[in-house]
Amino acid sequence: MKVKLIIFDFDGTLGDTRQNIVTTMQMTIAELQLPERSDRECISTIGLPLASCFKTLYPDLHPDQIQRCVDTYRRIFDENLRNIKPQAFPHVIETLYALKKQGLTLTIASSRSHASLSELTKDMDISDYISYLIGADDVEKAKPNPEPVLKTLDVMHFEPSEALVVGDMAVDILMGANAGAKTCGVTWGNGTKEELIEAGADYVIDGMEELTGIINSDRGRE
Repeated sequence: MKVKLIIFDFDGTLGDTRQNIVTTMQMTIAELQLPERSDRECISTIGLPLASCFKTLYPDLHPDQIQRCVDTYRRIFDENLRNIKPQAFPHVIETLYALKKQGLTLTIASSRSHASLSELTKDMDISDYISYLIGADDVEKAKPNPEPVLKTLDVMHFEPSEALVVGDMAVDILMGANAGAKTCGVTWGNGTKEELIEAGADYVIDGMEELTGIINSDRGRE
């Protein structure tokens, strides 16, 4: 069955938010006087819900301290947005336009909050192409659990075989595969090509414009 629905990750896939995330995480760590963590250590947690990010970086922190990290991060991230405006990756906007024009339904499943996701898609001028958003606070179980994909399929009335999940991290690929959807890894984000292949991605692309070729090839087999 041909792809009719594309479920995108946001950070590292559509939006180049790495600088915002790493800067905010390290500012949070400094403010709360926690042991320093490198850029690479911070980047490795992108794609996880905020609480899980800090649990990964500091396994021994008490839940109350984790929540303080989350609250501090959100405050600083909002402050940083005034000076560090995330941008859409190259060819993202025109590819979303082309896919929408072909009749595909485009949605986003992200580990950031719904409010933040909504604000950033508007700031990047891509909100008009997106039919549905799922943030971390919209589900009980985060990636790689399939809940974000399954909820999207239910709300948008599609079958798993009609969906393609696109993301830059192994958790995105596993989320899609666990839901029975096709998956596509992107190499310009925060994960490596090797990690995406190891996770079982059906496709791996080096530029967003390659996505239209995958969709057209899929439709050509009908």
